[in-house]
Amino acid sequence: MRLPPVRFLPSSAAPAVVDANARIARLARTGNMEGARAAFEAMPLRTTASYNALLAGYFRNNLPDAALRVFHRMPSRDLASYNALISGLSLRRHTLPDAAAALATIPYPPSVVSFTSLLRGYVRHGLLADAIQLFRQMPERNHISYTVLLGGFLDAGRVDEARALFDEMPDKDVVAWTAMLSGYCQAGRIAEARVLFDEMPKKNVVSWTAMVSGYAQNGQVNLARKLFEVMPERNEVSWTAMLFGYIQVGRVEDAEELFNAMPEHPLPACNAMIVGFGQRGMVDAAKSVFERMHEKDDGTWSAIIKAYEQNEFLMEALSTFRKMLHDGIRPNYPSVISILTVCAALAVLDYGREVHAAMLRCSFDKDVFAMSALITMYIKCGNLDKAKKVFNMFELKDVVMWNSMITGYAQHGLGEEALRIFDDMRLVGMVPDRITYVGALTACSYTGKVKEGRDIFNSMDTNSAIRPGAEHYSCMVDLLGRAGCLEEALDLIKTMPVEPDAVIWGALMGACRMHKNAEIAEVAARKLLELEPGNAGPYVLLSHIYTSTGRWEDASEMRKFISSRHLNKSPGCSWIEYDKRVHLFTSGEVSAHPEHAIIRKMLEKLDGLLMESGYSADGSFVLHDVDEEQKTHSLRYHSERQAVAYGLLKVPEGMPIRVMKNLRVCGDCHSAIKLIAKITSRKIVLRDANRFHHFKNGFCSCRDYW
Repeated sequence: MRLPPVRFLPSSAAPAVVDANARIARLARTGNMEGARAAFEAMPLRTTASYNALLAGYFRNNLPDAALRVFHRMPSRDLASYNALISGLSLRRHTLPDAAAALATIPYPPSVVSFTSLLRGYVRHGLLADAIQLFRQMPERNHISYTVLLGGFLDAGRVDEARALFDEMPDKDVVAWTAMLSGYCQAGRIAEARVLFDEMPKKNVVSWTAMVSGYAQNGQVNLARKLFEVMPERNEVSWTAMLFGYIQVGRVEDAEELFNAMPEHPLPACNAMIVGFGQRGMVDAAKSVFERMHEKDDGTWSAIIKAYEQNEFLMEALSTFRKMLHDGIRPNYPSVISILTVCAALAVLDYGREVHAAMLRCSFDKDVFAMSALITMYIKCGNLDKAKKVFNMFELKDVVMWNSMITGYAQHGLGEEALRIFDDMRLVGMVPDRITYVGALTACSYTGKVKEGRDIFNSMDTNSAIRPGAEHYSCMVDLLGRAGCLEEALDLIKTMPVEPDAVIWGALMGACRMHKNAEIAEVAARKLLELEPGNAGPYVLLSHIYTSTGRWEDASEMRKFISSRHLNKSPGCSWIEYDKRVHLFTSGEVSAHPEHAIIRKMLEKLDGLLMESGYSADGSFVLHDVDEEQKTHSLRYHSERQAVAYGLLKVPEGMPIRVMKNLRVCGDCHSAIKLIAKITSRKIVLRDANRFHHFKNGFCSCRDYW
């Protein structure tokens, strides 16, 4: 870069040069360094101030190499040139030594600005010890020097040292008072903050807002509101701080009232209302705020996506995320986590791959929590190979990532692999947590490894600081129950040191269904009625047990009991993703699908092929005492069977058919789908409420142990 020399100016040229220098500084502040450079080049006469304006602009816009070239080729320099250099070199941690060297080599007596520029750099990069040492060595200090170091103490949470420095300050302006006030609030020392606030000789709207925000952030919203009401003036930040306070403590109605009273609706306030409405389940209200906003940022999009996700408007969350990408909005961390959760819940693999691609473009592939969520998404979408690749590629694995893999392999019925990962985790020195043990015990439960499960459970007391909780006892009850050790499972429940919850009794109930033990099932059902009086699930299971053992009268009485108590039973449904759309099927209602005619034909065709293969419908999975033909017809239209039929029609050969179900798979459907996979030479992956079933060549990955 060639720089023209400095020329002495005639007095008549001075105003033009001053105007040009101001223009360079103004363009630099707006980030237009090309324009600033052009304005500089167009000057027929330049002063050192002209160079200083360009030098500071390059540093401010993160162009340090260009700035240094300007500095080294300046025809002459003044103290402002060196101050600009020190300030610019202090912006980056690795050039702080250069900034210190520049301070030491200034050919003029350094000013307080020179020292404060380096001081600010030390504080900015968390080098508080260096900042304190420099501050004590400074020949002169002003209120800015004190305020910079004060901020350093407060950012580090060293509130008492900050207060000592504050008391030492010879001249305290409103900025210093407000900084100290905010520091107390952030540390939760709200009473001391209020004392300081009352002592302030002069307050401005920032001071008042800091105190209101302090009360709000510490859950004292009533005091915050009282102070808010007597503020001499308010700005957007004041209103938004009060709004955040209400939302933080869950008082969404008060937040809405305040929001409606606001003279303006700034972006942060709108985003906060979307979050608040979403947390309260008021999705329409959240959507209304979102749609009325003229300006949206990435926080707006992540807020509405989160509102949809947490209230199970899953398809809306997916479509909103795709629109966000289409509009050129770069996804942020919360939106990525939310949408991965949605993809996992729906098991929509194609959408999940899109999100993965977006994560790579936005460099989220280095974040361990985001990658753990990505692994979970692939696992719940049934693509264990891809989950394993992501896991193996990530070097700095944390316990969450290990847990995702252990639990994932367990859910896919690969107990040996899950336990191998559990062993590998401990070998690399990673300490298992409560969830790790749940995953390992689940792996044992799903694969019938009773001895290994007992050993892991017992090792929690001897080799771990973690004491077994209800979730671990639930796994053991499930393990023993599945293995047919129902009496032992019941004894464990009676002697366990924690109060058995509905999950534990439910695990025993499921085992009773598997082994057709009506006596213990009745005990479990009574306990579940006490814990969850509105849940019909246990009684439906008990009715199944009565039906499977031919106790039709008891089954009928149980259905009457369910009806009389107005108990709720979740309807069985299954879904499959095809062509970026989710196709939903409900048991017995194939006509609801627009392509119901070809689905019926495929179901009838499959019936014929199954019969030729020796399949016989298991009528014990039909609750009502009807003839065998009606039972067969009822089983044919179970939701998972409809979804499989649709998959056979639409999913290309060679690709697995992936079906999801909200409840556990029906036993008869499990047998039928094994045969369908063999007859059609297709791989079928079914995810039910508990686990994955990989059907291939007439076998299931669960080995019929489910």
